[in-house]
Amino acid sequence: MLQEAIGTGVDLGAARWQARLDLAAAHRLAVMHGFNEGIFNHLTFRVPGANDRYYQIPFGLHWSEVTASCFMEVGYDGTLLHGEGLIERSCYAIHAPIHRLKEQAGAVFHTHMPFASALTRLEDQRILPIGQTELAISMHTAYDDSYGGPATDPAEGERLAGVIGDKKVLMMANHGVAIVAPTIAQAYDLLYYTERVAQVQIYAMWTQRPLHVLPQNVIDDTIAEFKNSPGYGGKKPYVWHFEALKRMLDRQEPDYKN
Repeated sequence: MLQEAIGTGVDLGAARWQARLDLAAAHRLAVMHGFNEGIFNHLTFRVPGANDRYYQIPFGLHWSEVTASCFMEVGYDGTLLHGEGLIERSCYAIHAPIHRLKEQAGAVFHTHMPFASALTRLEDQRILPIGQTELAISMHTAYDDSYGGPATDPAEGERLAGVIGDKKVLMMANHGVAIVAPTIAQAYDLLYYTERVAQVQIYAMWTQRPLHVLPQNVIDDTIAEFKNSPGYGGKKPYVWHFEALKRMLDRQEPDYKN
C-alpha cells in the first residue's frame, strides 16, 4: 500500500499523512475488537520515505484517544525527532530494532490480546492445524519459546527480529503476539485473524473432546492455495478488510482523522 507507493510519484507528505490516518484507525479498531491492554502494548509504523524513524504514540494515551496528528517520530536510536510526549521504553526496545533490521517491517504491532496471549501461556503454544483459518495464520507464524522478562533493552528487539525470520506473526511465550508486515492493512488483518484463531482453538479445547487435526496432504494443499490466491479488483483481501473496518470507524469515531 503506502510503502509500495513511495518512489512512484506519490507525494511524500500525502503518504505520511495517510500512514498516520491508518495507524490511528488501527489503534481505535483494536479497542473496538478488545485487543488493547490499558495504556500499554504498541502499534508502530516506519515513517514513509525514511529509514531511521517510526511512528509511536506518546506514553499515557489510551488507544481510544489516538488521532492521526498525535504520533511522535522516534529515531532508531531512541531520540524524539518530531512531536511531543514520552517515549515508552519497551516500545522502543522491541520495535526500533525490528523496524531497523527487517525490510518487511513497515508495521510492527505488539499486543497482549486475550485469546492469543492465553495460548502463549500454554506449554505448547502452537496454533493447531484444525481448520482453514488456522492454516492461513500458521503459515505466517514463528514461535519464541523463551521469556526473559520485560523488554527494556534493544538487544531484546534484535533477538526477536532474528526469531521471526521471514514470518509475519510471532507467538511470544508467556507474553503476547507481535505482527511484522509491510503495511498497516496487512498487519491489522493478521492481528485480527490471529486472535480469532486463538479464540476458536481455545473454545475447541474447552470441550475436552478430541480435536480433529487435518491430514498433512490437506494442510499442504490448502497452504499452497493460500500462497497462490489472487486479489480482488487488483487488491489483496486484507486491503478490502481494512478498508471495510475504516468505513465502520468513519461512521462511529470519525475524530481519529484529527
